[in-house]
Amino acid sequence: MTQTALRRRHILTLGGGALALPALGLRPAAAQGSWPSQPVRMIVPFAAGGPTDVPARLIADEKSKALPHRVVVENRTGSGVVIGTDMVAKGPQDGSVVLYTTVAHAVLRPMFPRLPFDPIADFTPVALVGQVPVILLVNPNFPARNIQEFIQVLRDNPGRYDYASSGNGGAVHLATELFLHQAGGLRVNHIPFRGSSAALPEVLAGRIPMIFDIAASALPYTRSGELRALGISTKQRSPLAPNIPTIAEQGVPNYEAYTWHMVMVRSGTPQPVVEAVNRAVNAAIEIPAVQERLQGLAMQVVRGSTPASAAAYLRSEIDTWEPIVRAAGIRAD
Repeated sequence: MTQTALRRRHILTLGGGALALPALGLRPAAAQGSWPSQPVRMIVPFAAGGPTDVPARLIADEKSKALPHRVVVENRTGSGVVIGTDMVAKGPQDGSVVLYTTVAHAVLRPMFPRLPFDPIADFTPVALVGQVPVILLVNPNFPARNIQEFIQVLRDNPGRYDYASSGNGGAVHLATELFLHQAGGLRVNHIPFRGSSAALPEVLAGRIPMIFDIAASALPYTRSGELRALGISTKQRSPLAPNIPTIAEQGVPNYEAYTWHMVMVRSGTPQPVVEAVNRAVNAAIEIPAVQERLQGLAMQVVRGSTPASAAAYLRSEIDTWEPIVRAAGIRAD
C-alpha cells in the first residue's frame, strides 16, 4: 500500500470505525482535506487533574486511538476560562484545535463585559458530553431536614446565614443563586473558596452551614453521614443517589441545575469537520468503559448529541444563567 493510500485510510478512520464518504458528503479528493494533518489540540480552560480535566483526557485518549495523530490536552487557565477559550476563538478553522468547556461558557458575557471574543458567534458547538448535578449539603446541626424546612429557616432569618461555594461565578455558585431566586428571593451571604476541597472543611466543621456541591465530591459525605443531603438538582431522582429527593419534587418545581461538558470548535470550521469531530466524541462515549468512568464522576452521559442539539442546549443555558448572573451582580474576581 502506498504512503498516500495509507494516509487516506488513516484520515477516514475516526471515532472507532470507518466513516463512509457518502455519510460526510465528500468525494475522495475532498476527504483528505476534511481533517487536519497535524496533531489535534484539545484546550481545557481549567487546571490539570480537576473535574473537567479528567473527562477531557479520557475522551481525548479514546479519540487518539482512531485518529492519525494523538489528541493532546492542553490546560490553559487564567481569567476564569477566558484565556483558554480565546485560544480556540483565534485558532485555525480546521478542527485541529477544539475546546472542552463547561457551564462557565454560558456566563462569560455578563461576567466579563470586555471579552476578546463572542461566546456565541465565535464558536460552533460540536457535542454535549454530559451533565453533572449538584447536591445541597448542610452540616448535620443545621435545623432543616428537607427543602421546605430549609427555605423556612432562611426566610425567617434573612442575611443571617452564609453559604460556601467553590469559586465566584462557578457552577456551584450559579446553582445556589438560581435556587435562592426560585425559592422566593432568599437572602444568604456568599463565601467563595478556591475549589470544593477548600470549602467543604468549613461546612464539615459547621463554620459555614451549607453548600451546593458537585455530586461527585458531595456523595461520599452524604453516604458517610458527615453531611446531610437535602436535595439534588436533577429533574428526576438520580440513579447515583436514588434516596436523595430532587429539589423540584420538594416544592421548587422549576429548579434544575448542572455543570455540563461540551466540545466546541471555532466558527467557520467546515461542516464535514464539525460532523467528524462529533462522530469521534460520540464514538468515545459509546465505549462501555468510558461510560462507566464518566458515571463514576457522577456524570449523566448524553448519547447521540448532534451539533444542532448541542447548540440548542447552549442557547437554553445562556438564557437561563445570564439573567441570574446579572441579577446577583456576579463579576469575575
